[in-house]
Amino acid sequence: MTTKPLSIDEFFTKLAALFDSRRNSTHGSIYLTQKRLTPISSQGLTSSPSPPTTAPSVDAPFTDLDPSESLPLIIRATNGKSKSHRQIGEKIKLSTVVQPDELEKFFARYAEVMKSGMSNLKKRDRSGRKKKEREKGNMRKKDAKGGKGEKVEST
Repeated sequence: MTTKPLSIDEFFTKLAALFDSRRNSTHGSIYLTQKRLTPISSQGLTSSPSPPTTAPSVDAPFTDLDPSESLPLIIRATNGKSKSHRQIGEKIKLSTVVQPDELEKFFARYAEVMKSGMSNLKKRDRSGRKKKEREKGNMRKKDAKGGKGEKVEST
């Protein structure tokens, strides 16, 4: 099932709403990707690489790395829910195509939405993990000295 890309304004509106929905929950992920679109035929654009139309030369072994014209980008966002969640309507997938002449304006607005969406992120609590690592370190020191590996309290 393919969905038609959203307009840039619709994409930003829905992306902000996606960040807001994550802000109100205790956990969750948002995946953002961007990819260059390459023309394959007169039918349109695709994000999959197309076979080269000319044979690679010694000077340019990868002809698609140096396109003759600027290529658009496809920007995607999803809430990371699995396929089973898609069937009940919980998976959110957004995409938009950005033309080369709109890139600077797009990324300025994209940065604003990203900053506002990440403003309420909580730093991960790693205190338990660090405590376990310290305990393991003390155990290793004791083992290296020939001890039996009892737990040693450090002050």
